[in-house]
Amino acid sequence: MKRIAILGGGTAGVAAAYFLAQSGAEHDVTLFEASPRLGGIVETVREGGFVIEGGPDGWVTEKPWALTLAQELGLGDEVIQSLDDTRKTYIYLDGRLEAMPNGMRMMVPGDLQAVEASALFSSEAKKAFLDEPARADALKAAAPDDDESVASFVARHFGPEVLTKIAAPLLSGVFGGDVNTLSVRAVMPAFVAMEREYGSLVTAVQAKAKGTQRPIFTTLRSGVGTLVEAMAAKIPLRWIRRNEPVKRLKRTGEGWLVDGRPFDDVLLATPVDVAAHLLEPTDHRAYELMQMEASSAVVVGFCFQENFDLPQGFGFLVPPGQGSLLMAATFMDQKFPGRIPSGGRLVRAFFGGASALRLMRCGNDEIASIARMELARILGPLPTPTITVVRRWPNSLPQYAVGHLGRMAELESRVQTIGNLWLLGNGYRGVGLPDLIRDARKAAQELSA
Repeated sequence: MKRIAILGGGTAGVAAAYFLAQSGAEHDVTLFEASPRLGGIVETVREGGFVIEGGPDGWVTEKPWALTLAQELGLGDEVIQSLDDTRKTYIYLDGRLEAMPNGMRMMVPGDLQAVEASALFSSEAKKAFLDEPARADALKAAAPDDDESVASFVARHFGPEVLTKIAAPLLSGVFGGDVNTLSVRAVMPAFVAMEREYGSLVTAVQAKAKGTQRPIFTTLRSGVGTLVEAMAAKIPLRWIRRNEPVKRLKRTGEGWLVDGRPFDDVLLATPVDVAAHLLEPTDHRAYELMQMEASSAVVVGFCFQENFDLPQGFGFLVPPGQGSLLMAATFMDQKFPGRIPSGGRLVRAFFGGASALRLMRCGNDEIASIARMELARILGPLPTPTITVVRRWPNSLPQYAVGHLGRMAELESRVQTIGNLWLLGNGYRGVGLPDLIRDARKAAQELSA
């Protein structure tokens, strides 16, 4: 019987334990989690008819692995999708909210007529969009052989205005990162593939839009936390060790010592900085490859019993330099159904980067007050919330810097050389819930083979 240690009880660690429990193989598993609860940044608060997400509010529909897991867990009836018929995303610019044109896939328009009618872009930016398809051959020829930053990639296609107004706030909302350092091959691989095939991103998006359109986001009616709760319910209780941070990891001839306890295999599912520290005595080069910047986030959910007018759509993004601490806000009851009781409203404020670091030092009441003030500056006066949820997520968003894929390939080679070791989590092969679930399933399958 294999003795398996899982270090970290976030989504990746819980998923790995769940898949091992379901494998049918005989395993002796211990899941170590430093905090009192499982799930990491995935947490759903359910109160007064509101469904309030403390972390991610769903996942990207086109990645199938989270949906497949939900169905396996018997949660098929819980699956709901985003209200895309009324989807709009706004950009806060020069003191006003301007809607992104319909048909945008991130910073790439599928409808050039909507771009021409938009008040969001200058005539120069509109011309850059309109001219991009005719530059297809030149763009394909100019594509670098090596990795490049998101900023370089977007600027080549559409120029600096589109980079600043659209790409920077969109990518910051997902990765909390700087487009000047983020790797385009790691964070936008689909667009890199489009450039290789079509040259023009506009032409590629238009071609792909001709197929069946699916809602962009998927979640669970009772919240994303239900996914973790359902997995945890199927993990043997004797496997789970809460409030037990691991301090030492040592490779032996036969396996591993985890704080002096022997195991055959280790799944490292801690945050990447913790994993790097634990691995340093075993392989310093692996430690070096795991060094990466990570940004922090603060999320504040406001539940209102009183209905009030909001712009139609999913929410807004704030580009750098607009004089707001906010990075984004989501109108949750307009993004997904079933988030609120009748007549209510649910708005989430999101802070990242330097703003998040400043707020981390504040108490919950002060954070909530600042968030309400920032929202009111943009949306107008707000009623008093009946429920407020504040969550801090320090160093929760690893930055996939230029060259990330190459570093991860070298890291994976070293991990295989070390042996009996798997790295799981959002620091390596994707930050979304589906990515974490995919990798956890693969590791469990390899251990159970």
